[in-house]
Amino acid sequence: MQSIASHELDGANKAKSSSKKQSGKQATPVNWTNPKSVQAQKKKSKDPVSAGSSHRTTKQELVLSMLSQKAGTSIADITANTKWQTHTVRGFLAGTVKKKLGLTLTSSKVAGEVRRYRIETRRGR
Repeated sequence: MQSIASHELDGANKAKSSSKKQSGKQATPVNWTNPKSVQAQKKKSKDPVSAGSSHRTTKQELVLSMLSQKAGTSIADITANTKWQTHTVRGFLAGTVKKKLGLTLTSSKVAGEVRRYRIETRRGR
């Protein structure tokens, strides 16, 4: 008798579990489009250049233009314009400007003033 009672309980549990499966949400259909094309479409819609707006100046371009000026620029000027911390500016000057871009960076300090950095222009090339 015990086996019949446990068999009846198993049947009741199966009925409950099958009703839960049916009452749940329907599975969303899988979209089999190319994921790269979907990502490209998303990037195009967010890209301000393709939307017809003007070119945005990056912080790197801003700092390089500041360093290209005849008088050069100071670390304080760069931090004010880029909102970078001073150690980030020094790392950018050493790592990106000097090492990665291979530009000649010079610094000068006049008595009573802050140190100014500038990129030496290459002539004759």
